[in-house]
Amino acid sequence: MELYAEHTSHLVAVDCIIFGYDTQDKEIKLLLIKRCMEPARGKWSLAGGFVNENESLDQAASRILCSLTGLRNVYLEQSYTYGGINRDPGARVISTAYSALIKIRDIDKDLKELNGAHWQSLSRLPKLIFDHHIMVERALANLRMQIKVRPVGFELLPERFTLVQLQDLYEAIYQRVVDKRNFRKKILSMNILEKLDEKEKETSKKGAWYYRFNRETYKVLRQNGFYFNLDVN
Repeated sequence: MELYAEHTSHLVAVDCIIFGYDTQDKEIKLLLIKRCMEPARGKWSLAGGFVNENESLDQAASRILCSLTGLRNVYLEQSYTYGGINRDPGARVISTAYSALIKIRDIDKDLKELNGAHWQSLSRLPKLIFDHHIMVERALANLRMQIKVRPVGFELLPERFTLVQLQDLYEAIYQRVVDKRNFRKKILSMNILEKLDEKEKETSKKGAWYYRFNRETYKVLRQNGFYFNLDVN
């Protein structure tokens, strides 16, 4: 006799909320696909799928992300588990959402086109299937909290960047303007940025100094009780 046979079985799925930063448009974007199965075939959806019998939730999320983007060893963070009775009209499906931050240029373009994936601006998102808009809103709120207390934003920038580019990123995530002087004062006072002997001169004649996030310095500071705090108005 099979154990738990008297209990109802449910489908288990994962959905990947993949954020990327477009340095040219200065926008945070979300990777979406057109759903290829019923219900809601052809509608905009997060990248998701069912968990296979021989894999964990984490493994399923990594598999789905890799099949869509070609990226491996990307840090995926569990956001929340959604178990509303009628959240999926096809069946009773319990889904765990994962979020990831990637550089848009790192994605495999051939795989993206093969899967019909598109980067959509957070400020102009189309209507999403089921409760996917709730998943995105929760993950975005969590991202906004994280960038205040962890230097996760640097994962979305090139290796070298200007303070203007860094502020553009934070404004894109917050979706509001932050005070330039207060922002620069706070980030420079942490001593985790290394000023480079090179300027970016494409956007102004005077040019802006390039900086680099010093991971080793940050690691040492963390070990000594340093607390990252970039909560700016």
